[in-house]
Amino acid sequence: MSVTRREAGPGARGAGAGAGGGRPPLLRTLARALPVSPALVLLVLFLAGPIAYCAYIAFTDLQLTGQAESSFNGLDNFRTAFADEAFLNAVWLTLVFTVLSSLVGQNTLGLALAALMQRASKPVRTLTGGIVVTAWVLPEVVAGFLLYAFFRREGTLNAVLDWLRLPSQNWLFTLPILAVSFANVWRGTAFSMLVYSAALNEIPKEITEAAEVDGAGGWRRMWHITLPMIRRSIGTNLMLNTLQTLSVFGLIWVMTRGGPGNRSQTLPLFMYEQAFQKSMIGYGTAVALLLLVVGSLFSLVYLRLLRTEV
Repeated sequence: MSVTRREAGPGARGAGAGAGGGRPPLLRTLARALPVSPALVLLVLFLAGPIAYCAYIAFTDLQLTGQAESSFNGLDNFRTAFADEAFLNAVWLTLVFTVLSSLVGQNTLGLALAALMQRASKPVRTLTGGIVVTAWVLPEVVAGFLLYAFFRREGTLNAVLDWLRLPSQNWLFTLPILAVSFANVWRGTAFSMLVYSAALNEIPKEITEAAEVDGAGGWRRMWHITLPMIRRSIGTNLMLNTLQTLSVFGLIWVMTRGGPGNRSQTLPLFMYEQAFQKSMIGYGTAVALLLLVVGSLFSLVYLRLLRTEV
C-alpha cells in the first residue's frame, strides 16, 4: 500500500501541473486578459487617448485662429490661470454651485423624498416619483429653458409672488448663482431619490421597529440607525453627484450664459469662453485639466470615506 502511494504521488502532481500550471506565467496572464482586451482597447482609444492628448495640449500655446503652428510653453497656461481673477472667480463659483446644488440640495432633498415616500401611500409615491423622474429625464437644454422661464423677470415665480402681494425681482440678475443652483437641484434630485430609496429598502425592518419600541424618535432613528446603515450609498451618491455637477454646462449656459458679467460663470463656462470664444485652445484645455484634477480630488476624498469604517 505504501509503495503504491509513493508511485502514484509524482504522477498525480504531474497531471495537475499539466492541467493548470504547465504554461508559463506570462501566457497564463495573457489568457486571463484576453476576454477583456476589447474593453481595454476601447478605453485606450476613447478615454485614455483623448485625456493624454488634452494633457499635452494644455502645455502648448495652441490657438484656433491666427497661428500657423503651436509650440510647447511649459507651465505658462497654468501660471496665467492662477493669476487671472476671472479664473479664480470661476473656481469660487464652481465650489458654491457644487456645494449648494449637489452636496446640500440634491443629496438632502433626495434623502428626504426617499424617506417620505417609504411612509406614503402608493398613489402618492407614484405621483411624486413620476414628477421627480420627469424632471431628471428632460434634456439639459430643455430644463434650462423651463427654469429660465420660471426665474425671468416676467416669469412664473414673479407672477406667483405678485399674486401673493410679495416683492419680486429679476432673479437671474440679482441672484444668478442661486437660480442656477436651484435649477440643478430641480433637475438632478431624482437620481439621489432613487439611490436612497433602494438603500432604505435594504434596511431590515426589525431594526427600526426595535428602536421604535425602545422609544427612539424619528430623528434619533435617522441619525443613529438609518444614516450609518446607508453610509456607503451616501458616499457613492455624493461622488457621482459631485462629478456630474462639476461638469454642468448646458443648464447654466441656457439660463444665464455665465452672466450677468461673470457672476454665474463656473469653470466649464470659463473653459468654453477661453477655448472657443477667445480661440485660446491651449489655455482652455489647461483649465479643463485643472477641472479634471478637482474632480479627481473629490473622488479620492469620497473613496477614502467609503473605506473608513463607522
